[in-house]
Amino acid sequence: MAKSKTKVLIVEDDPTLAEMYGTKFTAEGFEVLHAADGVEGLEIARAKKPEAILLDVMMPKLDGFATLKELRADKTMKKVPVVMLTNLGQEEDIKKGKELGADDYFVKANQTPAEIVVKVKALLK
Repeated sequence: MAKSKTKVLIVEDDPTLAEMYGTKFTAEGFEVLHAADGVEGLEIARAKKPEAILLDVMMPKLDGFATLKELRADKTMKKVPVVMLTNLGQEEDIKKGKELGADDYFVKANQTPAEIVVKVKALLK
């Protein structure tokens, strides 16, 4: 029986970035799920149980911090690695993300999609 692909959920409201990350993860053999905001992200995470989540911080409806808090409060999603993606590189945002349970935190401008794939693979090991 073929091993099922590792599911990664990309919660990103910018369609260009979401597609860019999605393309890279797909090329690396992942099954990519996409949500355009935190509310949709939580629904998909609970329904599809991804093995990893990329979470944008600045989003409509529910921002990344609030979404992360919800994920960590859900016992089925508590252990899923979450990587925060943001254009905000401020220390307090990074600290807040880590305090809320993010496994890693990247400033989009400083990381290529390929580097993020490498980080996610490392978290899944």
